[in-house]
Amino acid sequence: MKRVFAAMLLLALLTGCGAGGEEGARRDEQPPAVEAGEGDLMEGVEPRRLSAGDAAGLRTGVITDFGLRLFQAGFDGSGNTLVSPLSVLEALAMTANGAAGDTLAQMEEVFGLDIQALNESLHGYAEALPDGEGGGVRAANGVWLNADAGLAVEPAFLQANADYYGAGVYERPFDAALAEEINGWVSEHTEGRITSVLDEAPTGAVTYLVNALTFDGVWEEIYRADQVQDGTFTTEAGEERDAQFMWSTEQAFLRDENAVGFLKYYEGRDYAFAALLPEEGVALADYIASLTGERLQAVLDNADESVYVNAAIPKFSGEYGAELQKTLADMGMADAFDPGRADFSRLGTCEAGDLYIGRVLHKTFVNVDEKGTEAGAATAVEVRAAGLLGPEERVHLDRPFLYMLIDCRHNAPLFIGAVTDMA
Repeated sequence: MKRVFAAMLLLALLTGCGAGGEEGARRDEQPPAVEAGEGDLMEGVEPRRLSAGDAAGLRTGVITDFGLRLFQAGFDGSGNTLVSPLSVLEALAMTANGAAGDTLAQMEEVFGLDIQALNESLHGYAEALPDGEGGGVRAANGVWLNADAGLAVEPAFLQANADYYGAGVYERPFDAALAEEINGWVSEHTEGRITSVLDEAPTGAVTYLVNALTFDGVWEEIYRADQVQDGTFTTEAGEERDAQFMWSTEQAFLRDENAVGFLKYYEGRDYAFAALLPEEGVALADYIASLTGERLQAVLDNADESVYVNAAIPKFSGEYGAELQKTLADMGMADAFDPGRADFSRLGTCEAGDLYIGRVLHKTFVNVDEKGTEAGAATAVEVRAAGLLGPEERVHLDRPFLYMLIDCRHNAPLFIGAVTDMA
């Protein structure tokens, strides 16, 4: 239940529900850098005003379909999981504005739209998102360029990301201060909910394309103290956990062949919390694997408001982080991660070698309590230059290993040891 609550939260938020509220740009255009990040190359450059046709809005179900496939590819049933389809899409779409050939074709296949349609759709979607007293979504985007990598960036790439995503552009040496700067920017634009997305900039990194996203929602009806009661949450393995449940009666019933659920609205009904609980005997992982974007969209679109639901939501909070490159490669965009096949010629060129995606870093946060919901997400796409790396070997100390502490003047071992267990 916790897992599906967390997963469906942002899927529901990003498909939209309820009556519209105030509308306006939901991105912090050309977001201001934190103190360490002064020097936005796009400062003073106004994004082009897009036509009404360009802001027509997101094609039906694209975020739901992409988000479900992303979630399915990364969910193994072993723990709480939370992804933000919108955050990942914005960061990848900015990157795709620099892709060409088979690399772009594969990315577009994974997105479900060609890049121009996706740019226009995401821009229109952000412009139309309501922002009322009951809740709102905010997103910010930034592009960091390695000043010391011999990187020549295509102006059209930067302009597209300014036009559609309000992205600021920062040229820096990729030294030890870079991670602190990007993490500070992410923390600022997620109101401190995500404080770190990047551990370090490895040798070979030449560009980071970063999205930060937040959601704040106040329940339409805040829970009274007597509606919050102790209870028991039972895992699929039959293990019992103490939990606090928030009880209410809702009037938006969800159902499909193997699950039941409900919507609980935030104030203003511009956003809602959606939950789907598999029927007894149906494993959560099996249920998630059985879904399609079209089917999930239909469930959300056909909430039955003639049925009252005796609902109980556990109070929960959590953080989740993952590297998505294997997940995305398995979804069909493998070329983007292959130094020998990736084509990011529309991003630019680098003296050190061909460009490819090294990592896609994703972190999320959620807190659901009596008053409402807070959620945050950050996604960073790391673009590397192959020539800066040399041959790469994998050495993960995830099984028994020998180790030494050596005197580097003579390469003499001062200590020798072995690790055979983490107990």
